[in-house]
Amino acid sequence: MGQLDSGADIGIGFAEISRIHLISADTMKCLSTSIRAAVAAASIACVLPATAADSLGREFKPTKWPAPEVTRSHQVHGFVERHDGAMDTLIAPGTEMEKLAEGFNWSEGPTWLHREKKVVFSDVPENIIYEWSEKDGLKTFLKPSGYTGTSLNFREQGSNGLTTDRGGNLVVCQHGDRRISRYDGNGRFTPLATTFGLRKFNSPNDLVFDRRGNLYFTDPPYGLHGLNESPLKELLFNGVYLRRTSGEVVLLTREMTFPNGIALSPDEKTLYVNQSDGAKPVVMAFPVKPDGTVGEGKVFFDAAPLAAKGLKGMPDGLKVDVRGNLWATGPGGVLVIAPDGHLMGILKTGEATGNCCWGDDGSTLYITADMYLLRIRTLTKGHGFAR
Repeated sequence: MGQLDSGADIGIGFAEISRIHLISADTMKCLSTSIRAAVAAASIACVLPATAADSLGREFKPTKWPAPEVTRSHQVHGFVERHDGAMDTLIAPGTEMEKLAEGFNWSEGPTWLHREKKVVFSDVPENIIYEWSEKDGLKTFLKPSGYTGTSLNFREQGSNGLTTDRGGNLVVCQHGDRRISRYDGNGRFTPLATTFGLRKFNSPNDLVFDRRGNLYFTDPPYGLHGLNESPLKELLFNGVYLRRTSGEVVLLTREMTFPNGIALSPDEKTLYVNQSDGAKPVVMAFPVKPDGTVGEGKVFFDAAPLAAKGLKGMPDGLKVDVRGNLWATGPGGVLVIAPDGHLMGILKTGEATGNCCWGDDGSTLYITADMYLLRIRTLTKGHGFAR
């Protein structure tokens, strides 16, 4: 759908906050945006628990997390569960997942830096982007990565999804700063998308560029204490958006409860979006129109039967290979789904799994699985890897 016309449709009701603090709604309307934000921030400690489980079933872990460790021997981790003979054409029989590093709070959003020949990924609660390469192992790439201020402590304040633009620049979903930015080096960012309808985003989560340089992204509330009930939440929905190369931001849909991972099919005629909602854990598919907006979505894959088995995780991150197969994190690990929607296999990580990306020559899949960074060699390559 197109952009909303009415600000009333997208604004938070500040009367809700005023009732908490015994401030009249009329007074709240007269306050500046910054003062209203401060009042909302102060209400967090009064009305919300110190910890809360998100729709992925993950508890926010304590701060001062111990430093992660490199797994020097690249230990075998998990296994490949094959549901279909076609899996043998994607991952050779006998291929094993390797554990490269461990000890993260919640690892997420990996992407490959072509020039530097390394994978970078977020530790979301710790506000850090790490880098890993075969040559140098694990290093801190950037801190702070998602929240560059000092006054507020968000539930998950760091960066989340990462990607690169056509120039090879790192583009970052920043939970704490509630925006999408290009990283310019030396701790400097250029904001690319900060608001919709003059309201701050919730906490941008994942993103993908098309061939023309337009940016698709999701905006669930995972960075905010209380999620949908957070007093800091300014939008009444969790949207999927398109940022055009002109800078215009277009709302594509507000109908998904917790939109998360996002990817385009190789022909860029279908937009896939994961919904990390325990009540409806699905992968949605939207037809992409010539102007970049989308038509009505349909359920492409239903992960509820897997979730019902008690497997860890919900639909989260998402990538597509050159053959049109989806590599979607979900219950059990990484779900490998054919273009017709049938499940070919699962990379069983044993943990709730955040996301994955293609790296090296495009055939290595790097996986962020809670406290682990993993990889596995495949027989396919990632769509758009050499773009």
